[in-house]
Amino acid sequence: MFFIAFALIAPDAKTGEVDTDVEILITMSWPDGLEDDIDLHVEDPLDNLIWYHAREGGLMHLDRDDRGLFRDVLLIDGEELVNPLNQETVSIRRLIDGEYAVNVVDFIAVSTDPVPVTVRVEKMNPSFSIIYYGNLVLDGTGDEAMAVRFTLAGDEVRDVNNRPLSLVERTPGAAPAAPAGAVDPGTGGVVQP
Repeated sequence: MFFIAFALIAPDAKTGEVDTDVEILITMSWPDGLEDDIDLHVEDPLDNLIWYHAREGGLMHLDRDDRGLFRDVLLIDGEELVNPLNQETVSIRRLIDGEYAVNVVDFIAVSTDPVPVTVRVEKMNPSFSIIYYGNLVLDGTGDEAMAVRFTLAGDEVRDVNNRPLSLVERTPGAAPAAPAGAVDPGTGGVVQP
């Protein structure tokens, strides 16, 4: 009886509707298992910059800062498990009219090959839409690439482009400080040969 009563009061599912406090979700990923530390840098219309040393600014938040394989080893029931997923996310909680910029930066290049990076920018409300989906390639420590710039006017997205703009130059202390090399998964530091 309880189950039947509960099922009768459950709200109907509405296909295609997203109920979330996130207005825009920015996701960056690179090949699973790579040790490279790739970072998202996002700027809003009020010149707030989000990056790994400034995880919150204005109405934006860096939800996940991934450092490659650093701290991706978990100890569960005495067994070490590695989480190979390489992904960073930034959420924008409310919309402000003006231009947003999204860049990717190779903070520590461990691999000697160029690293492919995928960036998605999704507008969640009032209905789901993709503002940008694209692939970039980073060539080593310090390499920065513009993923996308876009302008919001109310609920409308305008002027989606990738005109160059360095966010690292605008961010004090954001320049890569570590040389290329193997990363110690316990400390996150570069192992010197």
